[in-house]
Order: sequence, then C-alpha cells, then structure tokens
Amino acid sequence: MPIHLTSSHNPHIKAALRLEKRSERAQRRLTLVEGVREVSRALAVGVVPVEAFVCPELVDHSLLGGALAQLARLDAERRTHLFTVTPEVFAKLAVREESGGIVLVIPFLDARLDHLPLRAKPFFAVIDRPEKPGNLGAILRTADAAGVDGVIVCGGIDLHNPNVVRASLGALFTVPVVEAGATEAIAWLKARRIRLVATTPDASTRYTAIDLTGPVAIVMGSEAEGLSPQWLAAADERVMIPMAGYIDSLNLATATALLLYEVVRQRTT
Repeated sequence: MPIHLTSSHNPHIKAALRLEKRSERAQRRLTLVEGVREVSRALAVGVVPVEAFVCPELVDHSLLGGALAQLARLDAERRTHLFTVTPEVFAKLAVREESGGIVLVIPFLDARLDHLPLRAKPFFAVIDRPEKPGNLGAILRTADAAGVDGVIVCGGIDLHNPNVVRASLGALFTVPVVEAGATEAIAWLKARRIRLVATTPDASTRYTAIDLTGPVAIVMGSEAEGLSPQWLAAADERVMIPMAGYIDSLNLATATALLLYEVVRQRTT
C-alpha cells in the first residue's frame, strides 16, 4: 500500500528535490520524470521507477489509470516505492502546473554505444556539446519522428536533466540515446563504416547536394561554438545550410530537423 506524505520536509521529498542538481543526479544516477506523456512512455517501455509520488486530487484517471495500476503492481512487488502526497507537497515536486499528478524518480538509462541498433543503412544523429535542455529535448522528438536509429550526445547538457525529459515529451524513452566522448563515438562510427556528415557554416556544399541514402551520421554542433575541431577533422563530408538573411545561425533543434528530414526525403523519393 502507498505511504501518504503530508510534509515537504519528508526525507523522500527532500531527496527527490535535490535531483534538480546535476551533481546529485550524477552521484545517485537518478532523475525525475513528470507529465502525462512522459510518465506513460517511460512506464510503457519498461522503466521501473525507484519511487513514484502521486497526488490523488490531481491525477486524471482517464489519462493515467493504466500508469496508476502499473505503479500499484510494482509497489506490491516491492520494485517501486509508491507514495501519495498532498497537493501542497506535489506543488514542490512538480515544475509544471499541469504535470498530471505523478512524478517518478527513475534510474539513469543504461545506454551504451554497443546497444545502439544497426540496420542495413544506419541513420544516426550526433549532437556535439548541446547547451540547452530544451534544444536537446526537441531534437529527441524530431529523431523519434524521423525514424533515427539512435542519438549520440557528446558532452554539454546532461541527457538526464529533467528539462530534457520534459522537452522531449517522453521521446527520451522511445529513441535509443547514448552519451559518449567524441573520441569513442568517432571510433565506433568509423569502425562500422558510417559516413560522418558534419554541418558547418564554413562548408561550401549545401546539405541537399550530397547523397544521404547510405549509412550516415548527421553531426551537429553547439550554437555558440559549432562543431569541435575533432569532429570536423573526422568528417567525411562538410555541409552548410544556406542563410539568405542577416542572421548567421539557426537554432540547433531547427537546424538538426532540417538535416534529419533531408535524410528522410532522400530515402523516400
């Protein structure tokens, strides 16, 4: 049976709140998930929360009835600690006003390069040192929609930032995603003969002018610094996005979407 918590000073609540800090997440290898879609998708793919906090007054049973039943089952099996909380306590846990009445504490995803799927013509996205969790979350949504085989994140914002989870709308759980160093990622991709296509404003070839139908990894850099010299040196092709106005760069998520859907366009026409 779930334990009812009425104080934000409860040790379980205080421990969950500390997961907003990157150092705490890294040390405990745990993060937070809130939101109807995010919670539903995490549970649907088999994520087993360490803890779950439910506010009965705020839960929409028509949307989360299945999630509640699953959490109750996991609690009965002693695989998850299930708590009910008051609206006041839940307001401390949830960042968004409409988060569905459930917050999960989940373990880090066990995702390594060798766990990424490899089909006949692999299609990967590499994100070098992303700076904003909203951008990384949006990229994961696009990667899911475009049918990307996996996303490799090299440095920058940590993958398990709760804002990445929120911005991805749960795509973090539907797209294979790994964190890896640039050296490791380059070696892994090269060993599998996956062509590296790097985007840089210094290139002279448009992104629509090269063949993207074979095994490919689209490599995107941070908005502030672009791609690192290591990725530019390793690239098989360098391409640019035409810019006709005064602005010299696009939002990272927007630029990534253009490149990923160019792969989709070429492979379906």
